[in-house]
Amino acid sequence: MGVNKVVLPDATLGILGGGQLGRMFTVAARTMGYKVIVLDPDPHSPAAELANEHICASFTDRAALEKLGRACAAITTEFENVDAASMEFLAQFCPVRPSGKAVAIAQNRIREKTFLRDNGFDTAPFAEISIKSDIEAALEKIGTPALLKTSQFGYDGKGQATVNSLADALAAFEQMGNKPCVLEQRLNLRTEISVVVARDVNGNTVAYPAAENTHVNGILDLSIVPALVSDQLAQQATRDAQEVAKKLDYCGVMAVEFFVVENDRLLINEIAPRPHNSGHYTMDACLTSQFDQQVRAMCGLPLGDARLLAPVAMVNILGDAWSGDVAPPWNAVLDEPRAKLHLYGKREARPGRKMGHFTCIGDSVQDANVLARELQIKLQG
Repeated sequence: MGVNKVVLPDATLGILGGGQLGRMFTVAARTMGYKVIVLDPDPHSPAAELANEHICASFTDRAALEKLGRACAAITTEFENVDAASMEFLAQFCPVRPSGKAVAIAQNRIREKTFLRDNGFDTAPFAEISIKSDIEAALEKIGTPALLKTSQFGYDGKGQATVNSLADALAAFEQMGNKPCVLEQRLNLRTEISVVVARDVNGNTVAYPAAENTHVNGILDLSIVPALVSDQLAQQATRDAQEVAKKLDYCGVMAVEFFVVENDRLLINEIAPRPHNSGHYTMDACLTSQFDQQVRAMCGLPLGDARLLAPVAMVNILGDAWSGDVAPPWNAVLDEPRAKLHLYGKREARPGRKMGHFTCIGDSVQDANVLARELQIKLQG
């Protein structure tokens, strides 16, 4: 992966994207003594509020990218939908970790699933749909029920539709703009887990404990750690996540999401080439947070210890919790000594928009889970 040049505090780090993941990265980097420049087109970027500088421009603006590249000692990204060509352009100025090549695979479902299949990882059965005439053969191969997913720009349940017939598939494909899609067999899930893993410039990897995740309307609602699955299954997920990072020649923090189906079979659902929502628990319950780890990896430093210090549950706070302009009763969380509140500084609360999260520490994962659910109910008024 090349000669490792260590980037030390007081250097300037760049990040593409200024949402909540960029904000939490910025906090970690500045706490460690680095300066941070955020490139994001949003003038009210949550990360930019806390950064040293905000370049308010498109991710494809070459002048803005050059300005960022010349000012920084290393650059990373907070989301996978950034233009991979922009990352390759930035690499002529300083190290970009992860690489544009790795992000290009993870940001496209067709490339991602093909990569996983070709490297021997199990996934749900899928078929590629490039044009409308591919749909009938794909449906015959996969069967129903199925899910049609856009190949790019899908997240939090967006860009996908349930398919129970050819008519469903044709209508969904048209609704998605007749753009390339993946048709995936819909599975009966026992549960869903994810593993956040870090890989450094020398190929060393560190994995965080597996999180067990509950989704509502396609958006992560709750993560509990450690996951209530067998040790054998958790170890397999950890090995697979580390192997995915190795096969991608990845440098940085990434998450691998898994489906657990009957007979404890493990299937990879998605790769996220960045810190992950299900890894936010690491900020309060691990020796090294996923954002500290992101800084370490991009700067060529040794990876931090990822051990879990206590069982934990993490709950997302969505814009649905607001009543018009009235914020939720934050004291519901702040009055609890075992809970920690994290708000993202977003100006407008919209249904389904991630506005923050809170974590609860417990003596057991069941204890943390019960407390988290109690506080979630209180927060909803």
